[in-house]
Amino acid sequence: MLIITDPAQMAEQCAAWRQAGQSVALVPTMGFFHQGHESLMQAARKNAAKVVLSLFVNPTQFAPTEDLAAYPRDMERDKLIAEGNGVDVLFAPTPELMYPQGYDTWTQVPGLSRLLCGKTRPTHFKGVCTVVLKLFNITRPDLAFFGQKDWQQLAIIRRMAGDLNLGVKVEGVPIVREADGLAMSSRNSYLGEAERTQAPQIHKGLTLARQLFAAGETRSSVLRKRISEFWQEKLPLGRVDYLELVHPETLKAEKTATPESLVITAVYLGKARLIDNQILG
Repeated sequence: MLIITDPAQMAEQCAAWRQAGQSVALVPTMGFFHQGHESLMQAARKNAAKVVLSLFVNPTQFAPTEDLAAYPRDMERDKLIAEGNGVDVLFAPTPELMYPQGYDTWTQVPGLSRLLCGKTRPTHFKGVCTVVLKLFNITRPDLAFFGQKDWQQLAIIRRMAGDLNLGVKVEGVPIVREADGLAMSSRNSYLGEAERTQAPQIHKGLTLARQLFAAGETRSSVLRKRISEFWQEKLPLGRVDYLELVHPETLKAEKTATPESLVITAVYLGKARLIDNQILG
């Protein structure tokens, strides 16, 4: 496995692969890998001749009050995991190389970015879109793989790729969960013992909505109310940022649930802000 830090060198390597007729898959990450990240690497490995895994804790998607400095990092462990999953290149640029002095260009999908996570993190997706577009331009991948845990991010990147004719197929990979149902996340490392014990109730609440829908309940207000009541009992340490039932592509709130509807949430639990979602059908 090659390790490249320079964007120009990374672009040259990908150009050489394309010239040789080899397809390229990109897996953008911020590192501190878990099985969810590994599922992205494995999906990329199955679908392309060459796999580029980017590891970059992107400072522009963190607000000044958020956890940029504390975000978990373990480069040596991440290298071993990447190599074990058949990654061809680990691309690990520095902030100074990605955002050189004088950098002043930004990309946004404002409609989708104002919803859900965007209400409390108004600058977050501006940073996400910008860094992903830069990664796409550096590597020019045929495919890019993102986890469905961050459904809003996936929807925004798909819209950006389509609107800007980027020529990359954006693939979503299903959520990987712990045995008790908690969605795997690097930020799970922030959870204390009591918080970790309650954290699986986030997913259980969303599963409750799916069960109620299967039994015939289609009113969004009722589904959200039942989840909230469940969490009040089972997740007393949690503070709900948002809980919505939305269309999976537009992310707009729906009053009446359909099999395609997405119930989606963000919950503060101690120092962690955890996101999760569930298709109702």
